[in-house]
Amino acid sequence: MRVALLQTASRPRDVAGNLDRLAEACAGVDADLLVTPEMFLTGYDIGADAVAELAEPADGPSAAAVAEIARSSGTAVLYGHPRRDGTRVSNAVALVGPDGTRLAGYRKTHLFGELDRAGFTASDTPPAVVTWNGWGLGLLICYDVEFPETVRALALAGADAVLVPTANMAAYDHVPEVLVPARARESQVYVAYANWCGSEGSLTYGGLSCVAGPDGAVVRAGRAPELLVAELDRGALAVSRRANPYLADRRPDLYG
Repeated sequence: MRVALLQTASRPRDVAGNLDRLAEACAGVDADLLVTPEMFLTGYDIGADAVAELAEPADGPSAAAVAEIARSSGTAVLYGHPRRDGTRVSNAVALVGPDGTRLAGYRKTHLFGELDRAGFTASDTPPAVVTWNGWGLGLLICYDVEFPETVRALALAGADAVLVPTANMAAYDHVPEVLVPARARESQVYVAYANWCGSEGSLTYGGLSCVAGPDGAVVRAGRAPELLVAELDRGALAVSRRANPYLADRRPDLYG
C-alpha cells in the first residue's frame, strides 16, 4: 500500500482553500491513501471561537466535499477537522475511501496543553481498527501517539498501520525522531505521522513528517512543504513480526 503524507503550511480558517489544496494533492499523487495534518481543514492554532464557528458534524458539507475529492481522484483520504456533535466540539479525523464512502472517524482522546483544552472536548471513545484494502488501520491524533498504550492497544486489536495527523511544534522534534519510530518497532506496526510546517498563530511547526516501519526503517520529510510517499509492505511486516515477537512474548498477567 502506498501512503502519501501531505506536509504543508497552514492556511488558517480557509476551509474552501484547504479543500482545493487537498484536491490538488490527491490528483497529483500516485498513492492509495493520503494523510493530512491535524485540523487540516481549518488550521490548528486559530482560537476557540473560530474552532467552534467552523466545526461541522461528521456528515457536514466539508465531509461531502472530501468524499467527492476521494471519488474524483480514486485516492482514500484521512483528514483532520473540527467536529461538532451537538454542543461538543472535538479535534477529529475522518477516513474516506476512494469511492467516497466514510470508513471511520476518530475524536482525539489525549488533549495537549491549554490550546487543545480551550477549544475541544476530549473523547472517551478509544480508537478502533478499520480494515481497508486488506490492511488493519488504526487512527490517532498528534499527542495520542506519545502514549505507548494507544499504539499497543491498536496493534493488539489488529492494526497493521497507525495513521497519525499531527500539529507538532519544532520544540518537540523528539516525537518524530524518537517516539514514532519506537512506537512502530515496539508494537510491530507501521506508523504514518503527517505534520504541518511553517508558522501559524503562536506556533512554529517542525515538519519531519515520517513513515516508520516495524523493522526500524524510517522515511522522513524535511522542514519544508513536501508530499512524502512511502510503500507499506505486508511481506516486510510479516518478516519483522517473526523476528521481533514483542506481541506474542508479552506477559500481561504481570502488568495488566
